[in-house]
Amino acid sequence: MLHVDLDQFLAAVEVLRRPELRGRPVVVGGDGDPTKRGVVSTASYEARAFGVHSGLPLRTAARRCPDAVFLPVDRQVYEAASSEVMATLREIDAVMEVLGWDEAFLAVDNDDPEATARQIRRRVRESTDLDCTVGIGQNKLQAKLATGFGKPAGVFRLTDQTWFEVLGDRPTDALWGIGHKTAKRLTGMGIDTVAQLAAADPRALAMQLGPTIGPWLVRLAHGQDPSPVVGTPYVARSRSRETTYQHDLDDWDEVRREVVHLAQRVANDVAAEQRPAARIVVKVRYVPFTTRTHGHALGTPTTEVTAIEQAALAALDRFTERRPVRLLGVRAEFAR
Repeated sequence: MLHVDLDQFLAAVEVLRRPELRGRPVVVGGDGDPTKRGVVSTASYEARAFGVHSGLPLRTAARRCPDAVFLPVDRQVYEAASSEVMATLREIDAVMEVLGWDEAFLAVDNDDPEATARQIRRRVRESTDLDCTVGIGQNKLQAKLATGFGKPAGVFRLTDQTWFEVLGDRPTDALWGIGHKTAKRLTGMGIDTVAQLAAADPRALAMQLGPTIGPWLVRLAHGQDPSPVVGTPYVARSRSRETTYQHDLDDWDEVRREVVHLAQRVANDVAAEQRPAARIVVKVRYVPFTTRTHGHALGTPTTEVTAIEQAALAALDRFTERRPVRLLGVRAEFAR
């Protein structure tokens, strides 16, 4: 299996539009004004050298890299560039599963996946002027992680035989599927590395983390992933809207009004796609930068505005802290 990941995608697209920015630190995020609240969507490699990364507040990015060029997010342009890349990938003789704007899995059946990977890099470059990295693995997990070792614009292969040599000493959150919170819990259990997690007793982890999650984490640490590459067309699983406020929202009546407004926008998006929502999730980012989410399932999947508003408010009511808020978001998850 191959994992194709476009390098610094948003920043790379912007550099194609503005060739004079090549070689300079470029940061894409918000409306491009680093004096305002917002977060980094993508940073070029030149900016990353200063510690700028996705999710970092724009103001922090400006302090770390004052010479960076800050640009606003331009969704339409990125979607067009992504479509061109995915059309190029579909020319390859492979089953393809699109993950989003800038990455896809391909299942190939040949004896020289490295040659196919090099062919993919060349075709994408020739057709779009964009660089990509290709990870090769015996399953999707291995291919996805291999990509990180091949960046930028390279090819890297992980196998069952090389898995522990490459990943054994790395922290558990190096694994695709393990986030900071889970890694912290594992550390509390004396498990710090991938090799230690692989050696853990699945039954002991099941008692601590649940009967499904515990054994799954051990399989993950062994590089095992049975999930197939699915060739059905990519369809978004949700639609969301969010706003970062330039002043803190101290009044929770105002927070409720803003959530209703966001829910209305999401409902319009859902209705336009004619795909009923099954669950509504509200995201709250408190001052200074703590993020929490709560969800509310709809009794019956719907595109109806009032039902989506009410579900958003029901999710909001699950937030017990009434601290100042800097960001709100509402997400509609589609019925499967």
